[in-house]
Amino acid sequence: HVQLVESGGGSVQAGGSLTLSCLASVYTVTAYCMGWVRQAPGKEREGVATIVGTKITSYADSVKGRFTISKDKAKNTLHLQMNSLKPEDTGAYYCAASFSGLRWEQRLDATKYRSWGKGTQVTVS
Repeated sequence: HVQLVESGGGSVQAGGSLTLSCLASVYTVTAYCMGWVRQAPGKEREGVATIVGTKITSYADSVKGRFTISKDKAKNTLHLQMNSLKPEDTGAYYCAASFSGLRWEQRLDATKYRSWGKGTQVTVS
């Protein structure tokens, strides 16, 4: 049973921090690749950060050095620590999982993911 439930969104001033969490079902946390995807109003979904296992990570250039993705397998939870937030980080943030193997260059492609949470809103002003 695939289940992804995000939490932790909110409103913050530019320069602030937020931590998003995604509670996954026991089955979903075993997915090959999990990640965070965001969608700003009027824009397509954009891959932000991904993790394979608990160590292999990738980040969009726009968030490198500011965001950190991590996975706690014992708690079936995926996290996204977001620091130095900018207004352009505003959007709906979705937790996503892929049970298919993805090449490195595919992992930030939102269209490669088939399992999604309902999203949590982040607003930076």
